[in-house]
Amino acid sequence: MDGKLIVISGFSGVGKGTVIRRLMEENEGFAFSISCTTRYRREGEVDGRDYFFLSHESFRDGIERGRFLEYAQYSGNYYGTPAQYVFNQMARGTHIILDIEYQGAFQVKEKYPDAVMLFLIPPSARTLVDRLVNRGTETREQIRSRLAQALTEADQAEHYDGILINDRLEQTLADILRIVEEPKCAEAYRRQNTALVQEIKKDINGVLKTW
Repeated sequence: MDGKLIVISGFSGVGKGTVIRRLMEENEGFAFSISCTTRYRREGEVDGRDYFFLSHESFRDGIERGRFLEYAQYSGNYYGTPAQYVFNQMARGTHIILDIEYQGAFQVKEKYPDAVMLFLIPPSARTLVDRLVNRGTETREQIRSRLAQALTEADQAEHYDGILINDRLEQTLADILRIVEEPKCAEAYRRQNTALVQEIKKDINGVLKTW
């Protein structure tokens, strides 16, 4: 049986990285997609493990030939998800995980409608702010910028197959596994949590007015 393609998006600071890492550590048959990029290879990076490193010419040729499920350009370099690699892994029964923002997620859904799109949210705006502050890696202005971006992302969450509250990690993992087993049940999570997304959006607006 073919594996599933699982797209996971969410606000910065919501814990996507932890969820994905634990999902792969605790469950066989899950793998993170390897992206293509035109940026220079950094010391210690291995082609085919960290990224597929391509020239700009090869990447642009891939775009013209429709070889990417999604792609974007940042700081003069291209980044994208190679369709054939993903489909080959899925044909072996592997569930492939993509951690991408909503623009890329919608590109993937358009090209592969069977992709399962999940959006992770915190239990409250206060929790999100606390997580960003407690990371201790960003300035107040950078946190403010991430919260402003979260407002834009909140408007897109309702277009995902499912919306999951990442409050207790084990429950989040169980919810994802349930959806992978039966993708149609994702809709129930979206309906259940859409109102919370709007509440979080309202509260973030309130926080930004005081910062």
